[in-house]
Amino acid sequence: MPVLEGLRISRAPLMTLAAVGVFWGSIAALMPDIKQAVGASDAVMGAVLVLPAIGSIIAMGFAPRLGQMLGGNALPVAGMAIVLSFLLPAMAGGVVALGVALFFAGGAVAFADMTANVRIATIEARRGLHLMNLNHAGFSLAFGITALVIAFARKAGAGYGTVLPAMAIVALVLVLIGWDRRLPAPAPDEADSSATPPWTPVLLAALILFASFIGENATEAWSALHIERTLGGEVGAGSFGPATLGFVMAFGRIMGQVLAQRMGEARLILGSAILGSLGAVIIAAAPTQGTVLAGVAVLGLGVASIVPSVNSILGRQVSERARPVAISRAWMAGMIGFFLGPSMMGGLAALWSLRLSFAAVAVIVALIVPAILALSRRRG
Repeated sequence: MPVLEGLRISRAPLMTLAAVGVFWGSIAALMPDIKQAVGASDAVMGAVLVLPAIGSIIAMGFAPRLGQMLGGNALPVAGMAIVLSFLLPAMAGGVVALGVALFFAGGAVAFADMTANVRIATIEARRGLHLMNLNHAGFSLAFGITALVIAFARKAGAGYGTVLPAMAIVALVLVLIGWDRRLPAPAPDEADSSATPPWTPVLLAALILFASFIGENATEAWSALHIERTLGGEVGAGSFGPATLGFVMAFGRIMGQVLAQRMGEARLILGSAILGSLGAVIIAAAPTQGTVLAGVAVLGLGVASIVPSVNSILGRQVSERARPVAISRAWMAGMIGFFLGPSMMGGLAALWSLRLSFAAVAVIVALIVPAILALSRRRG
């Protein structure tokens, strides 16, 4: 399938995921400035980053029913929620306000993320295509470009109170480009299928998402601080960490689009988990800023295809009626890892160091190996 055809088919969820990438790319690249502005220690910042996880879990719980109620309006509403989410951290003047802002922003962005993934999984099942890696490449590319732009903006002295509203406008443009209220036509053989998914593949997918999100978001949120504090990088240099992650993951997901079709998603996830764990080890032991960026690149290339590929596997193993519940429940656990990663990093950094934090990430990402082997055996 040509890439351009895949982009045309999945334009609406692709643009939604790109807007999500702009949001998290902004937060990751601005993390040193936000942390300093609210006067938070590593441990306090780690605790604050638990709040968006709680907001996300709540949003995931309501997402299947809310998506059904909104129908064709689900993606447009989710996109506008992302735009509004930029303004909340920009107005936060202290630790408590920042926590509240991230709680609501995390919930809004998680709903958009899940809604887009359900739409992609539905299109994949209907058309017999693999589109997840292609669409998630849009997220990573938007994340990387955003972090790179903000790196130069920080060097020029721009504060996060100015940068975040500007990025909100970028997200709004993406949402408008992807605006589509049409739903895929219902499958004719799904009317009598069960809305309750089999829980074994959901739990295995949840474990894989959990570990992958810890590796991805811990690196997004703390690589900038690792470069600027542990290795003495100048202000702005740290933002190249999340920027590198975004660009490498975009490339990895484009390659994953090809590899998933040739070797299957399960084998792709297995190799990716080993590579991602190796990347975290390199970051933990890195003696220079350049070595950190190399480790970030290896980790990013490893975890790039894991989330979209396991989404495809899970989407095929459940009925269409059960798909929103299956993906939302797996993502509820995955999102815990998405936000637990940065919080864990903060706690371990306060007790020991960021080097030990990244070593812990390597161990967690390695847990994907037995999980995908179990899921592969179940698929037969």
